[in-house]
Formats: sequence, structure tokens, C-alpha cells
Amino acid sequence: MNVGRAQAVDYTDQPEGLTGIDKRPVDGLVRVAAPGPKGTGAGGVAGDAVCDLRHHGGDDQAVYAVAREDLDDWERELGRTLGNGAFGENLTTEGLDVSGALIGERWRIGSAVVLEVTCGRIPCRTFQAHVGERGWVKRFTRKGAPGAYLRVIEPGEIRAGDLVEIVHRPDHGVTVALQFRAETTERELLPRVLDAGTALHPEALAEAQAYVAKYGAPAGG
Repeated sequence: MNVGRAQAVDYTDQPEGLTGIDKRPVDGLVRVAAPGPKGTGAGGVAGDAVCDLRHHGGDDQAVYAVAREDLDDWERELGRTLGNGAFGENLTTEGLDVSGALIGERWRIGSAVVLEVTCGRIPCRTFQAHVGERGWVKRFTRKGAPGAYLRVIEPGEIRAGDLVEIVHRPDHGVTVALQFRAETTERELLPRVLDAGTALHPEALAEAQAYVAKYGAPAGG
């Protein structure tokens, strides 16, 4: 479990110059709940600051998860240590293929909390500056392992070390990685993303619908 406080930096385009991307591990129970509409400055994890109201926070991006295995892979590639929370994630998981999760897949964490996968994370300039790697947005996009945003289905308290159990897997094949590629480097995949239906983040769903309205669906799609 990782949370970040609002900090003033010189690399964000937010009017106040604040970001909450620098998240650090916390001990003890942490409350997780649906925060309400996007744009209110609320996230789903208690004590975690949301500063970019345009791109972060709200019910459909209440929690962000990254696999520890992906951080380990980046450590090997970058030649330096990446602690839990290094990518601004609230949850650093072990033994879970986060980017391979299906849109609409549900995870029970601990005894009470249930989260639902909504979309992948699109990298931005703030993320690049925080990581401190030139060309980071392109490198992160090229790897195609973005981690997952989740909405809160059942609120409650969780702590580091809680078991994550997959309690529902939809019958479509739209993974977080596929949805991410469709939105970034392979936009011809956008019609396939519609198979995920309303479980998909509303903005990503609208983008896929607009693409199909403009270009149509492929034959047999």
C-alpha cells in the first residue's frame, strides 16, 4: 500500500505546481472507498493526494495498481532500484499479472474490499520527470505493461500483505494491455475494446465508440 502527499515540484503543469505522484509505502489499515466524480480532487485511497484533476481521481480511477514483477523488470533495464510506489501506484502487487487482467475483472483484497479493473495508465510528462529517464513516455508505452486503474465495488480497509483474490473474470478477451495498445500505438484495435462494455473506463469507452463511428468496425467485428 502506497500513498503520496501533495508536493510542490517544477515539472508539473498544474497551476499550483503540486503533484501526489511520489507515493511511499504505509503500514497499518488504509481505507479504500469510491471517491465520487472525477474533478473533485478525491482518490479512492485515504491519505493519498490527487492534484491533477483532469487526468486523475474519481470513481473510475480510484486505485492504481502495478505488479512488483514489472518494477523488477524495469530495475534490470534501467540499472537502478525502484521501490514500491515508484510509479505512483497505490497497490504494488506480487504474483498477479496486472496488465494481463481483463477489463471488468474483480479482485477481492483482504476480507472486505472488492475492486474492478477499468483501464491502463497513460504515461505523462509528470510521470517522466518523476522517474527521471529521458524518453520515458515512449519507453513505457513501447513496453505495453501500464498497470491498471480500478474502481471500488465494495469499500473497506486493506493493509500491506493482504491476499488478492480474483473473484470474477469476464468472458471477453480485452486485457488492460490490449486496451492500452489500442489507445496508444495500435488504434486499429479500438473496435475490439468495445467488447468490454461499460466495465471500461467511460472516457476510454467513448474514445472507442467515436473511432468506430468514424472508421467503422473491421469485417467480422
